[in-house]
Amino acid sequence: MASSDCKTSAEFQLLVEACRRSFAAGPAQIPDKLDWELSLRLARFHRVQGLVWKSLEPERDLMPASIAQAFASDAQAIAVANLRSAAGSRALLEVFAEAGVALLFVKGLTLSTLVYGNIGHKSAIDVDILVEERAVARAADLLRSCGYRPVAPSDVAKLVDWHKLNKESVWGNAEAGLQVDLHSRLADNRRLIPQIDVHSSSQVVEVSPGLNLPTLGRDELFAYLCVHGASSLWFRLKWIADLAAFLHSSSTEEIEALYRGAQQLCAGRAPAQALLLADALFGSLRELPALREELREDRVNRWLYGKALQQLIGRSELVEPTSTPFGTLPIHLTQFGLLPGLAFKTSELVRQARTTLS
Repeated sequence: MASSDCKTSAEFQLLVEACRRSFAAGPAQIPDKLDWELSLRLARFHRVQGLVWKSLEPERDLMPASIAQAFASDAQAIAVANLRSAAGSRALLEVFAEAGVALLFVKGLTLSTLVYGNIGHKSAIDVDILVEERAVARAADLLRSCGYRPVAPSDVAKLVDWHKLNKESVWGNAEAGLQVDLHSRLADNRRLIPQIDVHSSSQVVEVSPGLNLPTLGRDELFAYLCVHGASSLWFRLKWIADLAAFLHSSSTEEIEALYRGAQQLCAGRAPAQALLLADALFGSLRELPALREELREDRVNRWLYGKALQQLIGRSELVEPTSTPFGTLPIHLTQFGLLPGLAFKTSELVRQARTTLS
């Protein structure tokens, strides 16, 4: 671990080191004494089995055979699921292009290719696409033509009103074994990253031979990843590992420029929280001590970072925040600190109240 703030188990440290070695050179070091069953449970909870196995497979003789087989099986399932996602993404790209509906693919296969070099190891449970809010109804028709059915909301007649309150709707295709999250914006609160939309700066990523998917440009992608992680208080290791991998290919000048640019994109304190967390786990700011100190000077930044670190490594049980009473309370509270000012806090209070009552 890169920071003394991170006092955690050897099993969690192994996952962090394995994730690091999935994007940085060098073998992962396996401690002599490990609870391998716990390591597997942790990897599954944090959805990093593919990344861990990529790093640990050369050392499989040092782990129990049953654990090695479980990791290998999980990694293979992730690779197969990603191939299904690639096929589904190709179909969506073609249908939306033919209909003249602009879309971007966010996270998922494009991010995996950008930060890990392929789509084989990063776990994803859905395909995230972004369209204009005014194109939601048309996008819904296109999704249905591709075999998808609405899950949330289940009544397609409520879809347009749903998207006024929620940034995304969920669609399932049982036959293809795929889920699509249809985004009309990328943040729960409209005051966060409001300038990032389907017409923002973009890049095209070849995720497999002949399959080129459009996604957000580098600056916009960084700001979005920070806000996305902050929206769930970074409770899964996969999110901060992805961000650390994203930063690994950047120079110190580029990292600082990404942070400054994210402020211009109204990402608020989410990038500071993200950078401090990535630094604590992966040493992402090792060569940027002045920026680290600047971020830590803000007490709200320190509070957001501390809450995220606690949410990630400070819980005694591997449970979803939504599965326990008041489990999501820290997430809801920290949302108020993402932008300064009373106007944002009021809008966030209204948003959370409306979401709870809907």
